[in-house]
Amino acid sequence: MYNRSRLQFFIALMLSMLLGACIHLDGATTIEDYGEKIVDQKSSIASAGIRPGRRGKLSEKELNMARIAWRYFENNYQPKTGLVNAVNNYPSVTMWDLASYLGGLVSVRELKIITKKQFDERMIALLRTLNNLELYRGEVPNKVYHSKTAKKVDYTNKPGEIGYSALDIGRFLIWMKIIKERYPEFAGAIDKSIFRWNFCHILDENGTMFGAHGKKGKPTKYVQEGRLGYEEYAAKGFGLWGFNTERSSKPEPYDIIKLYGHQIPYDSRDPRRLRAHNYVVTESYVLDGIELNWDLPTDETSADNVHSVAWMVDFAQRIYEVQEARYFHSGILTARTEHQLASSPYFVYDTIYTDGYAWNTITESGKYVPQYSAIALKGALGLWSLWETPYTDLLFNAVSDLYDEEKGFYEGKFENGKGLINTFTSNNNGIILETLLYKEQGKLLKFNDLDSFWEKMLDNEFQGQGKCLPGKR
Repeated sequence: MYNRSRLQFFIALMLSMLLGACIHLDGATTIEDYGEKIVDQKSSIASAGIRPGRRGKLSEKELNMARIAWRYFENNYQPKTGLVNAVNNYPSVTMWDLASYLGGLVSVRELKIITKKQFDERMIALLRTLNNLELYRGEVPNKVYHSKTAKKVDYTNKPGEIGYSALDIGRFLIWMKIIKERYPEFAGAIDKSIFRWNFCHILDENGTMFGAHGKKGKPTKYVQEGRLGYEEYAAKGFGLWGFNTERSSKPEPYDIIKLYGHQIPYDSRDPRRLRAHNYVVTESYVLDGIELNWDLPTDETSADNVHSVAWMVDFAQRIYEVQEARYFHSGILTARTEHQLASSPYFVYDTIYTDGYAWNTITESGKYVPQYSAIALKGALGLWSLWETPYTDLLFNAVSDLYDEEKGFYEGKFENGKGLINTFTSNNNGIILETLLYKEQGKLLKFNDLDSFWEKMLDNEFQGQGKCLPGKR
């Protein structure tokens, strides 16, 4: 609980206002009332034993937010391939960003922002591309594709292949499963596109996920991929399709750092030795919550207030609480996750903890760049959707109007008060749409009882040999 004086609350509030946050006391008439409301709400949460997520029909403002987020996908759609640019006006896409587009596409269909006919046309174009997609060396999708041509490219968007990301593919598989279950008329085409893949290197017999690095003329190098939070989330994508992900689904090895009195879990594998950052951010925990309810892949029946991966919901709660605590200690509204930038270095991990330091903002190479710390919109609205608290009301009011009506939502707002991150992305706008649909529908994965081509092929002993499909390794 926060035992703060009137003066401390006043200082925190003034600092927040100076940083451009739009403060809404949500029914509290004084600063003391606001603090007491948080204490009372935390007590009720603890006694109920459940996390209070947002529920109910979208308000007119929230529905308008969904329309504006969808504007990004209208602007960046490539009708020839059915793909969408990952970044505004730049014709390149990863499987992670494609999954975010699919999340946005499902959301606007369910919210009736587009018609079934418009949804179907986009899905048909995309599935045509996926069923003819050139894979990385005959295995699984390449890390990057040119969104206009669907050809393999490198990070400069020039023709080539650079390997694949198990994390990106895991997220993509989650959204293929969500669409397959919600709209079984597309199940056959989805199953056949994935049945083309070879899974022998991306997962080993112990359920460890591996990414691949490789350039033309050089052999592929396979490396274990994923750290606490992202690893377990992506593993659920493979688990939903029947794969063994035992090793990747465990939280171990992890350790604890104490921040503002909260015990924050982080991956204890040494980034200096393994050259992989152990960043703690909001995004993976939010995505697991809104898409999968922090449930096991096999959990088809639990109510939304029951979470069958108990450690994951516990860790998510800590991730939320420490960011709220930072606000009350520093006055800085906090919703930290990875995000894009409008100029070099273009991408940063804006973390709660990574590489030995709390509130560390780093580039992919590990360079410390605190000037790029920001309130990430997808993080702020993700927390808002999953935790109905006075703090997330503050976050909502601080970010819900940060958009360009013609382009979508900005990536974020810098913590140092220097304005907006003036860039627009598929990942940000797609996740924003997901959070809004979650408010209306709860867990986004909805199961049906129909068998599909995928299940039939797994049962057929003559099909899929040599691809290391579930039960056929």
